Amino acid sequence: MKLKTIVDQLQHETKVIQGEATKDMSYASHATFQDELVAEEAFARSLNKLLNVNGWSALSSISADFALYDPVGKAKPDGPVDVDDFIQIILPGPTPENWVRVTYKSMDKKRAEFTVQPCPNPLANKPDQIEHFFNQQARSTFRVELVGCTLSAFEVGQQEAINNQQPQAGERALINTLIAETGWLFYQKIQWKLLTDYLVHV
Repeated sequence: MKLKTIVDQLQHETKVIQGEATKDMSYASHATFQDELVAEEAFARSLNKLLNVNGWSALSSISADFALYDPVGKAKPDGPVDVDDFIQIILPGPTPENWVRVTYKSMDKKRAEFTVQPCPNPLANKPDQIEHFFNQQARSTFRVELVGCTLSAFEVGQQEAINNQQPQAGERALINTLIAETGWLFYQKIQWKLLTDYLVHV
């Protein structure tokens, strides 16, 4: 690797840690079935799993806990997820809760997805504070799709920037930096690979 490339990467990483640059990350799982009928049945199960966000909490003892809330902040124990819903995410360990809002949802016969972005806690009166370790421009898209006999699931993170600038970070600037850096190093891979495997029934 050329020295200039290494220097550029280090400079970019420094800006990322300072909350001045972003990263894009993605994770995927695939499963191929014996015929299209079986694959279509598997896709139907995947769709139910995708939309039942509350069910994601049961993936593993090391995975995050997810709770779905409607647009006015009322719990939705039975789902399904929809646009303007909120999702509370509690990571393992002594870390603050995180919140995202569903900004987009699309469904057809062989593809379904929804997108979320970090947001304030809808149950608190702090409209200027983003309760998430990424800032408000970050996006995560969760998708399942069927192509032929192959079922695929994706988590696509875009414009992930650490929420450590004021006033959005509030008192969370340092912990947000630690959570985000740890996530990029290994936790996101564990969490989202568990999810994408679960969505394709691996």
